[in-house]
Amino acid sequence: MASIYSIQCTQVIPAPLEEVWNYFSNPANLQHITPAAMRFTVTSAPYTGQVYPGQVIIYKVSPLAGIPLEWMTEITHVSYLSYFVDEQRAGPYSIWHHEHHFEQVPGGVKMTDLVHYRLPLGWLGKLAHRLFVKQQLASLFEYRHKTVEKIFGPPVS
Repeated sequence: MASIYSIQCTQVIPAPLEEVWNYFSNPANLQHITPAAMRFTVTSAPYTGQVYPGQVIIYKVSPLAGIPLEWMTEITHVSYLSYFVDEQRAGPYSIWHHEHHFEQVPGGVKMTDLVHYRLPLGWLGKLAHRLFVKQQLASLFEYRHKTVEKIFGPPVS
């Protein structure tokens, strides 16, 4: 049986909760917080509002050696100003469950990403995880952290 992995990242953003929610709940902003090398683009019909349960979003992304992949996620849960969840319906993972949590704290908003994922292909997936997937996801979230600081500013001490 393939392993289920997880990654959790937390960041305090010095902005009002509604502003942070509006930014991160708009799928069009995903490409702004994803490394350019991944050639990430939303290919589903543009939607300018916030995420909603049942929303399907289709992307093209090149996470490995420039090889383009199609990825489809569905927004499965939304609690306004609190959290939303996207789950992969088609794409590179056999399981992808991504929780986005937002909490008003002194100095801004604590945003927490929690991802549970499983790779396909049994032992080959485990090997791929050790060799590059784990590091690639860590690098992706580190890039997002730095980019979000450029957009909203560093946390207030």
